[in-house]
Amino acid sequence: MITIWGRLNSHNVKKVVWAAVEAEVEWQRNDIGGPFGYTDDYLAMNPNRLVPAIEDSGVQGGFCLWESNAILRYIADAYAPQLWSGTPDQRADADRWMDWQFAFADAQRAVFLQMVRVPAEERDKAKVEAGIKATNAMMAILEDRLGKSEWLSGEQFGIADIPMGTYAHTWLALGLDRIAAPNIRAWYARLNERAGYQYVTIPLT
Repeated sequence: MITIWGRLNSHNVKKVVWAAVEAEVEWQRNDIGGPFGYTDDYLAMNPNRLVPAIEDSGVQGGFCLWESNAILRYIADAYAPQLWSGTPDQRADADRWMDWQFAFADAQRAVFLQMVRVPAEERDKAKVEAGIKATNAMMAILEDRLGKSEWLSGEQFGIADIPMGTYAHTWLALGLDRIAAPNIRAWYARLNERAGYQYVTIPLT
């Protein structure tokens, strides 16, 4: 049993839940963080005051892990090797997009907060415009990559598609001026066919 700690409106928690669904592993999720606060027990497990973290009771003595993309790799290695396969160079090529997602998250953070969590009359137009410019520039890179293969993981879906898949949903849902991105939209349509993706594409809050 994998216990996932974190609120589902967190991008990083969504990634881990999606991976657990894909791996078909037994799992449960407990709300924590944001409006739910943090317990002393949780902070002993993850002192960063961030979500998610997981506990895997299937490991002798139990195993706790935080950092969302490290959790994705763990779930794949332990329970779904088909999601994290290939030669070392193929895995590294996919791996780069998992790390690259954090740069995209930085680019999108301010515009997400302004559009979702700040009242319309209080929004900072400069921050929104800067966020649009920054995310469009990075999505142009992703668009080019997805013109070379259908998945960020290579010839089939894998865990490298999960981090940016989560953020692509937000990019498309915010309703901002976006670059034309037919490859991203085709990839997004393929992601929408997956049960794990359908589980985590909840309204933005």
